[in-house]
Amino acid sequence: MYDLNFRPKAFLFDLNGTMINDMEYHTLAWYAIMTEDLGAKLDYESVKKEMYGKNHEVLARVFGNDRFSQEEVERLSIDKEKRYQQGYMPHLALIDGLSDFLARAKEANIRMAIGSAAIPFNIDFVVDGLNIRHYMDAIVSADDVSVSKPDPETFLKAASALGVAPADCLVFEDAPKGVESALNAEMSCIVLTTTHPIEEFEGYPNILGYIKDYNDTKLNTLF
Repeated sequence: MYDLNFRPKAFLFDLNGTMINDMEYHTLAWYAIMTEDLGAKLDYESVKKEMYGKNHEVLARVFGNDRFSQEEVERLSIDKEKRYQQGYMPHLALIDGLSDFLARAKEANIRMAIGSAAIPFNIDFVVDGLNIRHYMDAIVSADDVSVSKPDPETFLKAASALGVAPADCLVFEDAPKGVESALNAEMSCIVLTTTHPIEEFEGYPNILGYIKDYNDTKLNTLF
């Protein structure tokens, strides 16, 4: 942790890869659809690199803007989320230490929100499946923003909903695009190393530190 004197008034959590370690299951679902159903000549790592933003943005990056109708995009999106949930359901769990961390933050009167590119269908699957909704003072989903990360809209909307200034928010993220979104929102960030190696985060001045889970003792400096 580089700034040991930072005492945030709010924690903003990305969801996938940050609160739950599920990005592999998103990638597997997309990989099956893209390669088996849609005939894309992509390997797993190539699909993994596209795992950010809204579903229609993922499809547009891989296949172009004109490949699918709106109805086809919606069908593919629903199919992908159903495959993801079916695959991940047996493994649904908070990242180690997060349950205690959320309880500690609540006791310290630190406001909390989820700011995610996930759709409500998936957010509900997680927060209700793990019974953590009572910790969250706000939730910003893909349906609540017009532009995905790395645009700052997601985190700025979350901060606004909490009534907390961006400078007083600390973002927890697992992806470079999410860290960039926090930077664009002028927010500090802690990176979970669940999805990407540390080397992929070089050059982001808003990163206060890296953790593999929420048992990391560096987090004690936040309270």
